[in-house]
Amino acid sequence: MPNPEKQPETPFEARIAVLAPIGRDNAAITDVLGRAGVIAESCADAACLIRVLEDGAGAAIVTEESLFGAGATAVAAWVEAQPPWSDLPFIVLTSREVRAEVQIWRHRTLGALRNASMLERPLDALTLSSAATSALRARRRQYEVRHYLASRAQVAVRLEQLVEDRTRRLEATNAELLQQITEREKTEAALRQAQKMEAVGQLTGGLAHDFNNMLAGITGSLELMRRRIDQERYADLGRYVDIAATAANRAAALTHRLLAFSRRQTLSPKPTDTVALLESMTTLITGTVGPTIRVDLPQADDIWPTLCDPHQLESAILNLVINARDAMPEGGVLTIELGNVNLDTPYAAAHGDLDPGDYVVLSVSDTGTGMSPEIVARAFDPFFTTKPLGAGTGLGLSMVYGFAKQSSGHLRIYSEVGQGSTIRIYLPRHRGVVADPTARFATIGMPRAEAGETVLIVDDESAIRVLVREVLAELGYAALEAEDGSHALKILRSTNGINLLITDVGLPNGMNGRQLADAARQNQHDLRVLFITGYAEKAAVGNGLLEHGMDVMTKPFALHALASKIREMIH
Repeated sequence: MPNPEKQPETPFEARIAVLAPIGRDNAAITDVLGRAGVIAESCADAACLIRVLEDGAGAAIVTEESLFGAGATAVAAWVEAQPPWSDLPFIVLTSREVRAEVQIWRHRTLGALRNASMLERPLDALTLSSAATSALRARRRQYEVRHYLASRAQVAVRLEQLVEDRTRRLEATNAELLQQITEREKTEAALRQAQKMEAVGQLTGGLAHDFNNMLAGITGSLELMRRRIDQERYADLGRYVDIAATAANRAAALTHRLLAFSRRQTLSPKPTDTVALLESMTTLITGTVGPTIRVDLPQADDIWPTLCDPHQLESAILNLVINARDAMPEGGVLTIELGNVNLDTPYAAAHGDLDPGDYVVLSVSDTGTGMSPEIVARAFDPFFTTKPLGAGTGLGLSMVYGFAKQSSGHLRIYSEVGQGSTIRIYLPRHRGVVADPTARFATIGMPRAEAGETVLIVDDESAIRVLVREVLAELGYAALEAEDGSHALKILRSTNGINLLITDVGLPNGMNGRQLADAARQNQHDLRVLFITGYAEKAAVGNGLLEHGMDVMTKPFALHALASKIREMIH
């Protein structure tokens, strides 16, 4: 078998092996090839031929009689053992024998040698030399193909190495990027945590500052009242009571604003005519801004009603009015107007949790100092204010923002430094009937109980139980009290004729106010229930949905409002 390591055009591969053992054929063929410039290697038998071919040859010339017997088998085996690229040319010199069995043998031999051609003797020197050089040329082509394939294989190996190297570099780069991303995420998480802690610190600091001021007014007034009582000096008690009540009301307003910002305040949404509501606030607005600011209230026609808490909407408008007033210290123009607008799907999608549809828009515009983009970006943050220390809590816009979002609405600020500001509240349109807007302004007194009416008050705060019990006793109600749900259930199961259950939403010992109400109604289906709460989480009162005969009030509340609500619910 030819050595695959040999390169083309070596002396061995440019020679022809000759097997013509009978007579002078070997010498004659060698001589003809020599004159044509072809190197010939004479072989005495098939074994010699195979050795020469193993060493390397470009072609072989054999006589047919040399292939009779075992020699033909050995040569055919060598041919079959050639590598895939190799197909050695054979020239077989035949006689003029035409017998059928000889012709059959010749065809079989041609098949065994694969790349063989037959020349009939006698033949001239030109024919033999031409056939030999053609065979060598074909063989050289095979070597060129082998060399080309080997080069391609080397290129493929090199390319594969390059791909592997590139893959390793990409994997290393990817691992480095992943590590950088991980480190960046850790850094961002740490930054967010620091920002959260800073916000919490700012929130608690603002709360502590404002509540300490209010508590100082309350505790100081109470201390002076005790001193005056001990001294039997009663003339100034009313003034100290007023001071304490004012501070307490400010604290209540602050907690309401916090709940509005957190969107957890207890809202009482009603179909609201915003035009009538705004008209009813005209005197309050003009009195708030003072004489140096002109108030424009353009009349709008066909404004849709909206579903919201009218009291909270009033507070939101008043907060916006106060902000606008403070932005115009030298005077200016305050414009409050209403309009109808349809927010399409692309606009709603661009603003997160906003639903597309019809909205009533309330715009409050001023001609004041305006705000920079940095201030606009932080305007809704709790306790953020540009006013001097003590001149504002920084909760006004936060309360408005929370009210709008809790009412399924939207809020936008448009402002430029020196060009004033416009704040717009978007509230969903209500398609139902609107009640008489003046009804809610009616004054309600302190109605008294009828004979035999009993109220159970449940609250873990003893001061609240005492105050409510005193009010109930003054109004003629029979008052019972309990500090948690389990004690209240015992009273409800052992006492007949309880007309109203007043319970805090958040109660200790595993049972909240809603669970107490549901358990109580299993035995007394028509029991009226009034929830009182300082933090109205919707889930605590049944996902915000109250059943018939239930209502809710937010702490702190005026005692006359509680008395009116009790009278309303019992009857």
